[in-house]
Amino acid sequence: MTIDPRSLPASHSSVSVPIGTFTTEAGVDIPGTELRLFAWYEGSAEEAVARPVIVIEHALTADGNADDWWAGMIGPGLALDTERYLVLCANCLGGCQGSTGPSSAHPDGGHWGSRFPALSIRDLVTAEKTLLIDVLGIRRIRGVVGASMGGARVLEWTFMYPEVVEAALPVAVSARASAWQIGIQSAQIRFITADPCWQNGDYHGSGNIPSHGLGQARRIAHLTYRGELELDERFSTDPQPGENPYGPYHSPTERFAVESYLDRQAEKLEARFDAGSYVTLTDALNRHDVGRGRGGMNAVLGSSQVPTMVAGIDTDILYPYHQQEHLSRNLGDFIGLSKITSPTGHDGFLTETRQMTIILDKFLTKAALLAQR
Repeated sequence: MTIDPRSLPASHSSVSVPIGTFTTEAGVDIPGTELRLFAWYEGSAEEAVARPVIVIEHALTADGNADDWWAGMIGPGLALDTERYLVLCANCLGGCQGSTGPSSAHPDGGHWGSRFPALSIRDLVTAEKTLLIDVLGIRRIRGVVGASMGGARVLEWTFMYPEVVEAALPVAVSARASAWQIGIQSAQIRFITADPCWQNGDYHGSGNIPSHGLGQARRIAHLTYRGELELDERFSTDPQPGENPYGPYHSPTERFAVESYLDRQAEKLEARFDAGSYVTLTDALNRHDVGRGRGGMNAVLGSSQVPTMVAGIDTDILYPYHQQEHLSRNLGDFIGLSKITSPTGHDGFLTETRQMTIILDKFLTKAALLAQR
């Protein structure tokens, strides 16, 4: 690895890194592209660049600050041990946390808005490869790890740049978007684009944002992220305190407790995430298909040359466990399948810290042994 230590941000911090003009798979140029890079390591940057690199791929509405959303996983003595590894995570292209996306300034003035092109999962990975390999100078990555949309990027790394990746751990994801996933995700996009404040995507700087549409999209999405058993145990049919959903007429101000919970999730996302990024990245997930243009899904899985461990959650509604079993049966260099048992559904990779730690320990032990071959 020939990475210049001066190119790293200080540990537990981030820096925006220019990667030049990025051209999408479909042939659209994005001049002046930047990605926001976060890093974690103990000691000096000079010491860190000599360690194996672990790349974390974040999920749809997360960001490069993995230490914030993956609590208990990154740090000295933790699963992603910052005394042993240089841990990196970049906010993806199209995002809204420091990387170039629809809310970014356009070189010709104003914001990108409707001028920002559609992206594929492969575009996101190509941008990250440009950042990590071409700009920073990393030559080998010990492990690429990610869940959900991050897991889709992990899979694409193994097919697009197998010469760089020593091992991969995709979690709670499938080889391609299913019709059900496309349907539920397209419904979320339509809620946002039907909001009068959407303005064909050119709402940035107008003083009006499509918060209602984004909130509706989040309510639907959050139900697919959590488990049916968990929600029923937490909320049952209880009314929200002080409200009465059993009254003689329906009223949006008289809610069940679960409605209040979903309203709060919507409010939190509206405060921190751009609707344009939500549409762009959800559409990228709809386009996810490792077999596209490569001879078919199972054929390309069988051609995999990167040792890949797979993990899933037993109660996942969004990416059911049978999809990870399918990966395990078809991947050409498959090194293990782990099941996370959790009532919380798709978000089990975030909530089940102990189980996820065991999986990462297993994965990194195998990756280290494979790297010695």
